[in-house]
Parts: sequence; C-alpha cells; structure tokens
Amino acid sequence: MMWPSVALLAFVTAQRLAELALARHNTQVLLSSGAKEVAPQHYPYMVALHSCWIAGLWLLAMGRPVDPIWFAIFIVLQAGRLWVIGTLKGRWTTRIIVLQSAPLVSSGPYRFMAHPNYAVVAGEIAVLPLAFGMPVYAAIFSVLNAAVLYVRIKAENEALKTTMFLK
Repeated sequence: MMWPSVALLAFVTAQRLAELALARHNTQVLLSSGAKEVAPQHYPYMVALHSCWIAGLWLLAMGRPVDPIWFAIFIVLQAGRLWVIGTLKGRWTTRIIVLQSAPLVSSGPYRFMAHPNYAVVAGEIAVLPLAFGMPVYAAIFSVLNAAVLYVRIKAENEALKTTMFLK
C-alpha cells in the first residue's frame, strides 16, 4: 500500500513550501520595517540540507509503511510547529531577522526554551525517517542538521544579544 507514505510526504512537502512562502512574506515585511538580516552565509546550506532531506525521503521512503507510533510523534511535533509560528506571528521567518530594540519573544513555547522551532525541526528530521523505518537516514540527517544548527544558533544568539532587549 503506497498511498500513506505518498500522502505523508506530500503533506510535508506542501507544508515546507507554504512555510517558505510565509517566511518570505514575513521577511519582506520585517525588512521594510527596518529590520536587518544577520549571518545570511549559512542559509543556503540550511536550505540545501532540508531540500536533500525531503528529496531523499521521496526517493527512499515512498511506498514504505508508516509506523503509527512515529507518525503520532510527528503529529505532536506539528502541534509544536503551529505553536511556534502562532507565537511569533509576523516575526516568524526562516532567516535570522532582527528588529532593532524589539522585545525578545518570551511567551508561548519561548517560556520553556530559547529555540523551540529548532527543537521541532530537529525532531522532524529524525522522526519522519523513523516513521518510514529508516534509522540510518534519520541519524545521518540529524548529525548534518546539528552541524547547521550549531552555526545558526550561535549566530542567532549573538544577533539577539546585540540588537534586542529582554522583557
């Protein structure tokens, strides 16, 4: 039975494309409001990583059965994703965009951790391949994602520290 894997992959692909459109819109609005992009050098690597991850899943996971437990964990991660985006609203973007003197968001999931979006993404990068029974794929992309996130979180923390004030 091929349709469950295709449906799940189609959902994730459509979700990522919709998020890119939302991020592009929010980035343009923020930049037109005087915000600045910080450390854009790593962004193409992040896009390449996510593109390869999803393309590889289409190539290797299509037609595989979907494990219901890992799928349930994936659904929980989607709730986390919506919580993050809903909390940040127009400030959610895939780039590091800072608005001078804007307060740091400290509500929603940001009450509990500094970078909940990255926690959700790290979870998805591992959980989706695991839902297809692909633990090696999950491990490889988790390590690659950790490397990209190391650079990104370091840059983001520095940008937030120097341009925003805490509530």
